[in-house]
Amino acid sequence: MSTTPAVIAIDGPAASGKSTVGKKVAQKLGFLLFDTGALYRAVTLAALQRGVPIDDEARVSELARAIRIDLLPADHNDGRPYTVLMDGRDVTWDIRSEAVDAHVSTVSAYPGVRTALKQQQRRIARRGGVVIAGRDIGTVVFPEAPLKVYLDASPQVRAQRRCQELQARGEPADYDEILAGVRHRDRVDSTRATAPLRIADDAVIIDTDHLSIGQVVDEIVRLARQRHLVKQNA
Repeated sequence: MSTTPAVIAIDGPAASGKSTVGKKVAQKLGFLLFDTGALYRAVTLAALQRGVPIDDEARVSELARAIRIDLLPADHNDGRPYTVLMDGRDVTWDIRSEAVDAHVSTVSAYPGVRTALKQQQRRIARRGGVVIAGRDIGTVVFPEAPLKVYLDASPQVRAQRRCQELQARGEPADYDEILAGVRHRDRVDSTRATAPLRIADDAVIIDTDHLSIGQVVDEIVRLARQRHLVKQNA
């Protein structure tokens, strides 16, 4: 009998809907949602708030080792998929700022940062009953995941979704700037030397351009049932 924990790995480029889809899949299956991108965003936020230069790889990596980041079930009814604590302080929405958007790909490319965060990610995954969203979950963090999904969408669709997300929170959103940022992050994420964004050989690719969130969620739930990760009536 396999002892591989029930883990659903959801990878994909920036703004492809990983967090939203992961949240709904986790809710539907009763799994824990663990968005690894939130950890990299928290490190980026810490660097910005503490005046650590983003281009100083050594100091940013040292910061990643020093701070404590926790992801907990959502404790506020404000649309958050989870609560993010950085050294005990709630930074759930702070990590979604445009300033963090602009620098998180650089920070996440640093080998020292990735090493600092990888073990925590694996520890949580080993508990099983987990949906993990990120960019290298199925290829680096937890390649033994029994279900790997790669969500894809065009840069234009992803930029529009990010605009809508910001506007829904009453924040300014410039489509052209966001589109440029999405394309920049795609280039950085796909060409970085450490753990570049790529599709795992055994991943199921889902193009979300013309699918609703509900349709994507239903497909992933179907795949989870097909692979016996959940009960058929879940």
